[in-house]
Amino acid sequence: MKLSIIIPCYNEEKTINILLDEVLKVDIGVVEKEIIIVDDSSTDKTLKLIENKIKKKKNKNIFLLKNKKNHGKGYAIRKGLKKVTGDIIIIQDADLEYNPKDYKKLIKPIISGETKIVYGSRRLGKNNKRLYFLNWYGAIVLTFITNILYNAKITDEPTCYKTFKREVLDNINLKCEGFEFCPEITAKIIKKGYNIKEVPISYNPRTFKQGKKINWKDGFQAVWTLIKYRFVD
Repeated sequence: MKLSIIIPCYNEEKTINILLDEVLKVDIGVVEKEIIIVDDSSTDKTLKLIENKIKKKKNKNIFLLKNKKNHGKGYAIRKGLKKVTGDIIIIQDADLEYNPKDYKKLIKPIISGETKIVYGSRRLGKNNKRLYFLNWYGAIVLTFITNILYNAKITDEPTCYKTFKREVLDNINLKCEGFEFCPEITAKIIKKGYNIKEVPISYNPRTFKQGKKINWKDGFQAVWTLIKYRFVD
């Protein structure tokens, strides 16, 4: 059994080294790890730091893909998906908001055969911070819209930690370029008839000064994406 970890990144020089160390050292039992980093044409030292880390670690299961120009998170994820060889796939942001120590609980229901899709819910994590009112309640609104449009029962639609059995994503035609990856994949897997299991995860939100990128415009894009894919494929 192998877990493929896709890490899209853009201008994350302050966090990428720490994040990669955390991903490399996290214990997920007998499951093998495959790490696929997609640099989305960073303009800071991110790419150099990644290259140095790979050279230093000499780990045959770390792969680096490079975009010649900046496209967006969704494009980077789609590029990473073409490289995966694992049985299970998880998305990992390059910041430090999400903790790789949660991998074990995220992949367990898939390994056991209970489900093919697991979302890590920040709202189910009892001690998680609520740094920005608009971001936290924006996530609640997006989740509410998802549940209404798709007759779903989830608590955290825009969570980064989305985990899939590989066969699920093999059968989904993704078109996303930016942050609309989350609503697009959620809409399409629900329309395919898949059930989403949620598990509580830890969450440590960063500030915009620290590099947080998602904003209110992305929220409107997410709403439009949910509405669009309710009626088109």
